[in-house]
Amino acid sequence: MAMADDFILETEGLTKEFRGFVAVKDVTLRVRRGSIHALIGPNGAGKTTCFNLLTHFLEPTRGRIRFQGRDITGSSPADIARLGLARSFQISAVFPHLTVLENVRIALQRRRGASFDFWRSERVLEALDGHAFALIEAVGLRDVAGTPAVELPYGRKRALEIATTLALEPEMMLLDEPTAGMTHEDVERISALIKRVAANRTVLMVEHNLSVVENLSDRITVLSRGEVLAEGDYATVSRNPDVIQAYMGSGA
Repeated sequence: MAMADDFILETEGLTKEFRGFVAVKDVTLRVRRGSIHALIGPNGAGKTTCFNLLTHFLEPTRGRIRFQGRDITGSSPADIARLGLARSFQISAVFPHLTVLENVRIALQRRRGASFDFWRSERVLEALDGHAFALIEAVGLRDVAGTPAVELPYGRKRALEIATTLALEPEMMLLDEPTAGMTHEDVERISALIKRVAANRTVLMVEHNLSVVENLSDRITVLSRGEVLAEGDYATVSRNPDVIQAYMGSGA
């Protein structure tokens, strides 16, 4: 039987109402430490709202959120990130006209707790280059380290965003539709990257590409109309009649 310590992130009765409309209703979620956990569901199911609640971009109407056994309900997004729960594509520091290396170096400064030290000498900033290049290598961008972010193809920009999030050294990463809008080749590249970065941390992702979900996820929570509809591995949830109806009924 699983112990509480096995779960890095837990919610209890998480609910969000907007002027009478219930976007998320009584969601109880338990994410096992070291796993890749997917949050899926048809359009309007409440997935992004749930992510916004977890990182406190939205305040829950009621319910509790615990991370590493600590109640983080009501904590600021910055404090949550400092605790080790980082949301990629929302808090990553990607500046379009700075190079890949410069972007990752700035993210490393943030981890240090320093301000953006543009005024510092090049020698001081270069002290971060070893760590920055290791991150760039990890996401497959070594060959474009000197390229401005604005010139990167879409899939490689996403890889840079993951690198800047990894610079924060999170215990857990929240990925919001990491393969949305990508070519088949980019989907494969980012999927492989997610698998690599999940080797020593926990990943919770919202993802519409069910092939990606099937290939990467250890566990899946299905939302429909703001409520948990089903949970389990891919084989279990994909055969669930309620899940099939939710997707078919939505036109998905």
